[in-house]
Amino acid sequence: MSLLDDFVSLIYPNICAACGNSLFKHEEVLCNFCEFHLPQTNFHMEEDNPVSRIFWGRTEVESAASYFHFNKGSKVQRLIHLLKYKGRRDIGIYLGRQYGAFLKNSPFFSTVEVIMPVPLHWKKLRKRGYNQSEQFAVGLSISMKIPVNTLTLYRKRATETQTKKSRFKRWENVAEIFALKNPEKLNGRHVLLVDDVITTGATLEACILALHAVPGIRISVASIAAAMS
Repeated sequence: MSLLDDFVSLIYPNICAACGNSLFKHEEVLCNFCEFHLPQTNFHMEEDNPVSRIFWGRTEVESAASYFHFNKGSKVQRLIHLLKYKGRRDIGIYLGRQYGAFLKNSPFFSTVEVIMPVPLHWKKLRKRGYNQSEQFAVGLSISMKIPVNTLTLYRKRATETQTKKSRFKRWENVAEIFALKNPEKLNGRHVLLVDDVITTGATLEACILALHAVPGIRISVASIAAAMS
């Protein structure tokens, strides 16, 4: 992605965030062509799918899915980049609304009661200004008509970026960094834990291990995209 693309996307939000073409009046964030051709996974309709298998033998999840396949240099990567680093919160909310419409009709996600984004450390949140996963959660909440909880799960300390780390190093980087406040609010609830991109699943696994301290909790996972070989 060029600096010009970044600049244009910020100044002219009436262009498609994926391809840069002008949007028609009825289009929002994405043009119809990109909306149709972005690589959706349909994992939300498969109990046994590549995202759910990431957690096999590691931790217990009810269901797991991602909206899109993630590949380097792709339009999906562009969307994630704009959402995460260029202030385009609307991308997260829009994709959440779109994916929420699918999830609420999935037999595996229809009983979800609470949506919970993977938290950022307060220092990173202050620097970035928002949590990109929370924007996705807000969009999901709008479509699924389920509340978002951003207070119970929190990150105890800041960590290094996970980019370019091995699977073991990713896990080592996030092990035991999440904790809970007032966990009784989640007793017996079905929680949907959401993130922007799933690669090794290390961060989500660390969150899930912390959440499993809650009696009777059930945890499902969803993300905007999944990057898997």
